[in-house]
Amino acid sequence: QVQFVESGGVLVQPGGSLRLSCAASGSIFSLYVMAWYRQAPGKQRDLVARITTSSETTVTNAVKGRATISRDNAKNTVYLQIDSLKPEDTAVYYCNSWPPRPASWGQGTQVTVSS
Repeated sequence: QVQFVESGGVLVQPGGSLRLSCAASGSIFSLYVMAWYRQAPGKQRDLVARITTSSETTVTNAVKGRATISRDNAKNTVYLQIDSLKPEDTAVYYCNSWPPRPASWGQGTQVTVSS
């Protein structure tokens, strides 16, 4: 079963930027459509951005114009860059395939946007 390990979460001021990384185990990473999700306190886990095997990307309206998802198949890694961060971006961020594999959720990485 593929496993994902997220990193890069930080405490950042509004207007700042961050780049999250997600490393995947296994040799078939390049075959997965990958996605970033986030879960704010008391809320459900939501899709943030998605990238296909041919690197076509989709971002949700909540981060449109501010977020970029990318992947490096040679490193089995997917990235999420978010600029112009807002307090409402505060959440635990997870990566997984799309649709997500229930047994593959990692610990996530905490992003806190606060002054």
